[in-house]
Amino acid sequence: MSVSSSSRRDLLRLAAATAASAALPSLARAAQRPETYTSGEIVENGHHFFGSISRGLAEGLERANKQWGKPNAYILGQEAGGAFIGGVRYGEGTMFTRNAGQKRVYWQGPSIGFDAGADGDRTMMLVYNLPDVEAIYRRYAGVNGSAYLVGGLGFTALNNDDVIVMPVRSGVGARLGVALGYLKFTPDSTWNPF
Repeated sequence: MSVSSSSRRDLLRLAAATAASAALPSLARAAQRPETYTSGEIVENGHHFFGSISRGLAEGLERANKQWGKPNAYILGQEAGGAFIGGVRYGEGTMFTRNAGQKRVYWQGPSIGFDAGADGDRTMMLVYNLPDVEAIYRRYAGVNGSAYLVGGLGFTALNNDDVIVMPVRSGVGARLGVALGYLKFTPDSTWNPF
């Protein structure tokens, strides 16, 4: 029995349609906009992550929520940085979303300014207006100010278009200064800060 060319085309179309329909649910999940978190949920997670600094975290979060609304993702991780006029920062962590799952992220970036010292930090980053989980992988620019000896808590706001990333750092080290820079988020670890 021979199969005509039109039957083969119909069979190929059916196979392609079946494959496409199987792939659509995973594509729809990947492009899904994460849902928001309440201030109480963020403060509770921050308390578990940072320990006893919840009061400072709650005050900073309230100010951020008044300006940008509720975060729809957050990242928990650790980072290290150092600077003498020019500096670098490297970090890694996990991004949490309410409805789009968890994602491992890495960040690195250069800075330049009146900045000197070194620090190691536990970092919680609040992410506002993230359209989908893949949108985290880009550069976010801003100004960072640090002033602590031994330890401290710091807030910074970085942005790229409408997406705001607000790192909250609780660190140890000695750091003093103000610097302009950016953080580049990547799905894999890299030593290149640019």
